[in-house]
Amino acid sequence: MKCSATMRRQFSETTHRSVKMAKEFKAKNQYTPKKDEEYMSEAQLAHFTRLLTDWKNEIVTDSDRTKEHLRDDRAPTADLNDRATQEEEFSLELRTRDRERKLLHKIDSALDRIARKDFGWCEKCGEEIGIRRLEARPTAELCIDCKEIAERQERNFHDAR
Repeated sequence: MKCSATMRRQFSETTHRSVKMAKEFKAKNQYTPKKDEEYMSEAQLAHFTRLLTDWKNEIVTDSDRTKEHLRDDRAPTADLNDRATQEEEFSLELRTRDRERKLLHKIDSALDRIARKDFGWCEKCGEEIGIRRLEARPTAELCIDCKEIAERQERNFHDAR
């Protein structure tokens, strides 16, 4: 049986891999529009389609690795502390995968908006979301102004409770 220090290291590596993947994803996907290029041109839509598809594939691959890890590390342990550590690590890993599962739905939604040619436009006011914002958060549905208003309203709602 693996010691709890080894298990913690493996979980830490998985977490760092997820964070690194997100940073690399953002860093390698800069788009520079050509002079006088129309907003959400075919080239821009192709760029975001590739970006979202690559992100989705990375998440699915990481999810498959998690399944294998959970299946392979199910060896029973006699030490209750090791077992508790193992269960906590599995729980954290499953929560991470659940967040990624929700993100996959947002990615699919963004890909659907690209197919409908609605991608890049605020769903609330109809204004441009902006290329830089979309590169930072390709699943964004609202422009920064509408998002700030929505967050303020949500904060006020929770403060009133």
